[in-house]
Amino acid sequence: MTGPHRIYLTRSPEETGDLACLVGAGLRPGDTILLDGAVGAGKTHFARCLIQSLLDVPEDVPSPTYTLVQTYQTGAGEIWHADLYRLSSATEVVELGLEEAFETAVCLIEWPDRLGDLAPAGALCLTFEVAEDGMRRIKAEGPEAWAARLPAETDA
Repeated sequence: MTGPHRIYLTRSPEETGDLACLVGAGLRPGDTILLDGAVGAGKTHFARCLIQSLLDVPEDVPSPTYTLVQTYQTGAGEIWHADLYRLSSATEVVELGLEEAFETAVCLIEWPDRLGDLAPAGALCLTFEVAEDGMRRIKAEGPEAWAARLPAETDA
């Protein structure tokens, strides 16, 4: 990717949530964020905080681990939150309707490796890592169009 490469360090779930709110503030229909990282790295927490920050009326934001996709109507447009962990092939992504959602909604995709070649070229990839001290390191990479929409890097 030729666009921004930023590193965010968060010391707590609250700081991760604050970052999610900042990223969410600049989203618009057609945006896709790929949330990559190990189980427990903070992907779902980030997605929940981002979604909740955009909801007009607060509501529960469950993990889509078993439903695969949860949708929300927000002031920023429709949001699709997908957890693809349980998928075994990219053809299942097509069956979920994600290809159309990539064009019309804000999409937050956990386990993006399951997309194969279906990952949108303009997506922002956030890679979550947990340090030994529990701090989260979140690396953002995406096309140049994301540069002005992302917050400045943080330092520990």
